[in-house]
Amino acid sequence: MAGAARLICESVALQDAGRGVRFEIEYFGENVPAFVVRHRGSVVGYLNRCSHVASELDWQEGLFFDAEGRDLLCSTHGAVFAASSGQCLGGPCGGKPLTRLQVEERNGGVYYLGVADD
Repeated sequence: MAGAARLICESVALQDAGRGVRFEIEYFGENVPAFVVRHRGSVVGYLNRCSHVASELDWQEGLFFDAEGRDLLCSTHGAVFAASSGQCLGGPCGGKPLTRLQVEERNGGVYYLGVADD
């Protein structure tokens, strides 16, 4: 993303284990859905694409967490991912993590910086 930060939302829009905010990014030349959520006080972002099958995770717009508000859940096939890292915890994801995004929270806003290198 060459140093450009893009405002996604205001910080107050994200409550711990609450509704996420969806947005789009360019990824390998195409516009794809992405999202940010707040988990244990920190903001994390991922492509909104299950690592099992390229379907969106949220079962209703912005609803990514399981019933306990602990993990991210793919609504289509039930794959479970650690909210803090995107690592596959179970289900058909076969150990393959979500694609992490670089996001930053500062001055009351949440910003997209690019796709994480790892």
